Amino acid sequence: MLEAAAREKALHEAEQACARRGAQLTPLRRQVLGLVLEAESPVGAYALLDRLKAARPGAAPPTVYRALDFLLEHGLIHKVERLNAYIGCSDAGHGHAHDHGHPHQFLICRRCGATAEIIDHAVAHAIAAAAERAGFVVSEATVEIEGLCARCAAA
Repeated sequence: MLEAAAREKALHEAEQACARRGAQLTPLRRQVLGLVLEAESPVGAYALLDRLKAARPGAAPPTVYRALDFLLEHGLIHKVERLNAYIGCSDAGHGHAHDHGHPHQFLICRRCGATAEIIDHAVAHAIAAAAERAGFVVSEATVEIEGLCARCAAA
């Protein structure tokens, strides 16, 4: 979860990253991104829809899914497959596209659901090297590691 000032900075950087690529972060897309960024843990599409309906009563699932697809495509958020939920990209302001971006690695707490994105290029290189030895070409590598966060491990 980002505090208000950090969230506004991230939204501004997202607008700039989109503009550099000739894309537009529309008010709706910006609002959905803001909801993802303010969530305390990865958030599902229908939870986003419920939050969005407070400001946009006519919002429907396709509205949210189109916005999420755009945000994913432009590397502003990630989908945590294990949770079927979305999290803001910790590197979103650097303008990478989702399929050409940094390695995606997530630490997921099995007790509270807290999720942290880590960026470890050594992990990505190890995966790429192992794939190359197997004759496999990696287009994207997402690693989701399940365990306990520090707070839950201490409890």
